Amino acid sequence: MAFQPFAMYQLGGGTYLRSTPIWTYNLENDGYSVPLGLGIWQVINRNKVVYNFFIEPQFSMASRDPSHPDWQIYMGLNLQFSH
Repeated sequence: MAFQPFAMYQLGGGTYLRSTPIWTYNLENDGYSVPLGLGIWQVINRNKVVYNFFIEPQFSMASRDPSHPDWQIYMGLNLQFSH
């Protein structure tokens, strides 16, 4: 089972703060992981393409499963094309 709370705060100029951790619960072994993250995004619009870069370190606030990491880095790039 998974739950993903999220929050975003616009800083202006295409930059914003974000928190999008995915909390998980394993129904079979009662294991869980509750990370908390804070990241930054930058949106750039160039030649009819919107580039959305992000990086968000996430630290585990609570965990009961040795297979879950204590911390992780969530990062990516989203491209949106217009015509």
